[in-house]
Amino acid sequence: MKKIALLLFLLNSAFLFAQKEVSGLVKDKSGNPLPGVNIVEKGTSNGVSTDFEGSFRIKVKEGATLVFSYVGFTTVEKTVSGDKINIVLSENDGQVLNDVVVVGSRNAKRTVVNSAVPIDVINVKDVTTQSGKIEINQLLQYVAPSFNANKQSGSDGADHVDPASLRGMGPDQTLVLINGKRRHQSSLINLFGTRGRGNTGTDLNAIPAASIKRIEILRDGASAQYGSDAIAGVINIVTNDNVDELTGSVTYGVFNTHAKGEFLPGTPNTKGFRLDQNGNGNSYGKDQDFDGGSVRVAANYGTGIGSKGGYVNVTGEFLNKNKTLRPAYDFRKGFGDAEMTGVNLFANLAIPISDKTEFYAFGGSNFRDTDAYAFTRNDGERVVESVYPGGYTPRITSKINDNSIAAGIRTESSGGWKFDLSNTFGKNKFQYDIKGTINASLEEKSPHEFDAGGHSLLQNTTNFDISKNYESVLSGLNIAFGAEFRVEQFEIFAGEEGSYATYDTDGKPITDPTTQSAPIDPVTGEPRPGGSQGFPGYSPANEVNKDRTNFSLYTDAELDVTEAWMVSGALRFENYSDFGSTLNGKLASRLKITDHINARGSISTGFRAPSLAQIYYNLRFTNFNASGATEVLLAPNDSPVTRAFGIEKLNEEKAVNASLGFTASFGDFTATIDGYYIQVKDRIVLTGYFDASSLNLGVSEAQFFANGVDTSTHGLDLVFSWKKTFDFGQFGATLVGNINDMKIDKVKNGTLDEAIFFGKREKAFLLASAPDNKFGLNLTYAKNKFDAGLAFTRFSKVVLVDYADEDDVYNPRLITDLTVGYQFTKSLKLTLGSNNLFNVYPTKQDEQGNTEAGGYWDAVQMGFSGAYYYARLGFNF
Repeated sequence: MKKIALLLFLLNSAFLFAQKEVSGLVKDKSGNPLPGVNIVEKGTSNGVSTDFEGSFRIKVKEGATLVFSYVGFTTVEKTVSGDKINIVLSENDGQVLNDVVVVGSRNAKRTVVNSAVPIDVINVKDVTTQSGKIEINQLLQYVAPSFNANKQSGSDGADHVDPASLRGMGPDQTLVLINGKRRHQSSLINLFGTRGRGNTGTDLNAIPAASIKRIEILRDGASAQYGSDAIAGVINIVTNDNVDELTGSVTYGVFNTHAKGEFLPGTPNTKGFRLDQNGNGNSYGKDQDFDGGSVRVAANYGTGIGSKGGYVNVTGEFLNKNKTLRPAYDFRKGFGDAEMTGVNLFANLAIPISDKTEFYAFGGSNFRDTDAYAFTRNDGERVVESVYPGGYTPRITSKINDNSIAAGIRTESSGGWKFDLSNTFGKNKFQYDIKGTINASLEEKSPHEFDAGGHSLLQNTTNFDISKNYESVLSGLNIAFGAEFRVEQFEIFAGEEGSYATYDTDGKPITDPTTQSAPIDPVTGEPRPGGSQGFPGYSPANEVNKDRTNFSLYTDAELDVTEAWMVSGALRFENYSDFGSTLNGKLASRLKITDHINARGSISTGFRAPSLAQIYYNLRFTNFNASGATEVLLAPNDSPVTRAFGIEKLNEEKAVNASLGFTASFGDFTATIDGYYIQVKDRIVLTGYFDASSLNLGVSEAQFFANGVDTSTHGLDLVFSWKKTFDFGQFGATLVGNINDMKIDKVKNGTLDEAIFFGKREKAFLLASAPDNKFGLNLTYAKNKFDAGLAFTRFSKVVLVDYADEDDVYNPRLITDLTVGYQFTKSLKLTLGSNNLFNVYPTKQDEQGNTEAGGYWDAVQMGFSGAYYYARLGFNF
């Protein structure tokens, strides 16, 4: 670490001599300025990009040749003969990998091809117009090699916020940025389901796809550059900044209800199976060939502000999606995707204050009203038979509010120093309402709907960043340093009394168990449980209002030792008010082997601070599975109960990352191959259930958050891309792949029984978040007004452990997506297509009802709702 600090000190002490300055303007054939065009001095790494007016300014050597490249346009080379150059670019395929990116390097001149770490650049407009994916998680699942996300069912809040991971790490081990600024996480902590158990994460679906220009995915450990959570990498979302253009779309889609293979049409397990009507799961509905109908309406518009290139870009999005209902065991009526109505607003603006100073701001508001199945209560499992004969499926409905705003000022001094001062505020709030439910201790008198309370997370981050590029130090030096101060606040708020209380035989809340007792269930002979079934309400005893602060300092530098060899380093110090300090470093390098092949590699240390939710979350709930129901206490980490079991105070997760890769570019073909190793110590996990019946807590079992396991992950990411224009059309082919192997090196159970602390079932959930492999082949064709796309995605085998302690094996599956589009006019385009064209489902499990959510499948990568058909009308004015 001392060597890293010495290297950075020497790099930051360098000096720069001025060179010839060239300026100009880049436009398309229609005379419109092109922002973001990549301009590089040929044979060097010296480069810039055009601003929002299409203008640029660069210092180059006398007689230099400038290369102008831009996604979707033909590359142009121009020899410098004066101090002004104006360029017109013609539309063509372009090369996405030549984009200048924000993430992974604080050098504004660094492109993806010459970066020292693997970075994916995804043009969201292209992806959204050529597929049926309507949410960010879905988009990334099929285009990014090591990104994994899937829908859940019967998993409480996870049904409403899809957990996602990168390189097999947890949802909270990937940092998300918006325009380079830290995004707040969701207040939800995942308790059930097969992904992200015990983790919090960032809700990517709260950001409207129509507001996004591109997504940059840094697939490399980056804690030394960006701080906590960046163990697996960084996802940076760059929002739209275009003006004088109204774009948008109207999309409608439905799912095929016919589960192929094991199920016959017309039986209760395909069409006509039990539907969730009248607040419970006892009613049969009409036969349906399609369900899960969704409507998405999105529009984006930008307009100029003032005469100096200011702009404001605004996006609005409305989404309405119905439930899907898929085969479930005969007594489990509710299994499928959640219902959702959502409204998204997002804005991005910049206003020049002077020639080199501008004010910028961006932010948005997302509201979702959701409705999802909980785990079904079967006849004889503490169900009040006279209320719900034969059992019932409670529903967890939630109202999610997600708001954010960032604002700042960036400027450049006469000496070339760039300054950026900003503040970013974000808050996520989850409110639960449980419907079609019952408080069994109230028996027939119980309401069927409860306000169950909820939770929220607030984050405010202030940044001050400084950088400068020295062009004459060897072949170029970029230095950056800065500071960050962050405040976080986590809150749990109580619901109404009936959602959490247990009542005695007189209908009064039980406050003294020695004199009061709940009614006895005639079937089980046990006291009836209290609280709303499906999801118990938060009580005043669960309420939490905790905060903490974080202060950090960082420095990093990139030095082009020669035109062929670049080295970079970063060092970051962080101090948390609740657990102390951490220091992390990173070294990376890129070597140009030939004009077309680069080698690159990095090594770094990383960390992730325990989330406030992991430290303070607590809940009493009824756990239902195939063998019955038990009352469980999830105790907060700082409670006496947790300490009594020997669970220690949560500390940060610590990581070591290493990567080695190659990039190649031969005309129309580009390739990247990157191997990686990630070792994580003290990963925070959710334990199994311990016997707590002797502690007089009013529950049978208890579980905890703990720094419970060490893991190591080896993997390989592959991206091969080819694009070519012929007289008969434009062809494109992209192959993305990820090979991954995670091992649990150690379970840190102390004196506790490992089989309970983190047993076979919990281990399977963790390893399932890191599937063995995923490969995707995307083929595109375009000719005049017609375009088409065909995509094949292969998901590897996944093994989970069910409630009967038996393996649930999900065999590999190949999913096919098809899309065709036709541009009727300059302003209107119609697209038709299907995701999962051949209606492929996961491997069916046994008939005993032992899966996590009570259906014939668990929540696995490919999803469980079958074929999705859609039509989209896009517009551009």
